[in-house]
Amino acid sequence: MRILRFLKYLREKSRTNSEFKTRFDTFRRLATEAGNRMPVEWDDRFPCLDDETDGLDFDRHYVYHMAWAMRVLTRTMPELHVDVSSRLDFAALASAIVPVQLFEYRQPDLVLDQLQVMQGDLLNLPVTDSSVHSLSCMHVIEHVGLGRYGDQMDADGDMKAIAELKRVLAPGGQLLFVVPIGRPRVQFNAHRIYSFEHVRKQFSGFKLAEFALIPDKAQDGHLVFNASPELCSAQNYGCGCFLFRKPA
Repeated sequence: MRILRFLKYLREKSRTNSEFKTRFDTFRRLATEAGNRMPVEWDDRFPCLDDETDGLDFDRHYVYHMAWAMRVLTRTMPELHVDVSSRLDFAALASAIVPVQLFEYRQPDLVLDQLQVMQGDLLNLPVTDSSVHSLSCMHVIEHVGLGRYGDQMDADGDMKAIAELKRVLAPGGQLLFVVPIGRPRVQFNAHRIYSFEHVRKQFSGFKLAEFALIPDKAQDGHLVFNASPELCSAQNYGCGCFLFRKPA
């Protein structure tokens, strides 16, 4: 069976290479007829063979949760927003709207106006108690303590990270918190998945100002605000977007 699969792979690769060479020759002929405005050389080829699709797929979790977060920031317009280890593109885009301070364990060389990048460990942030009025930590907590990114393995790493977020958030401050939602479990060493109720329990005493769910299936909605407990429980690997406010 392995030999048959390998032979099939070789046939597919040969067919793909042949089709690519035919397309290359066609385009080079067209370029010559158009006056050779730019050189087209075989040694300069850069094959992209998987992009000719009927639709345009995207990562629903990351596109929608960042769209949600940007809308929260444009609505609330904090004087300073602090992000802990969320996507770099979120911090970069958000800094066009409000000043952003980004803490990242593996500090990136990212330089933009209104963006300050600092090294910071989510389990021990270099921030004083109750000092941050606008804070985000999105699609991060579920990884803490699994060792995936070179961090120390700790079964309670996510709970310790949540405690640190609660520590630095100022009274009345807002926290944009995003984690996978569905049947609670650990998919080692990628991530944890939480129930809606588990997240609410960890932030007991905080006000849930807004909640949006990105369901597994597009037919269940895209960014579903105030999703029902039944829809949350039905997810395998959904995405929960929580806007919490710390009691004043």
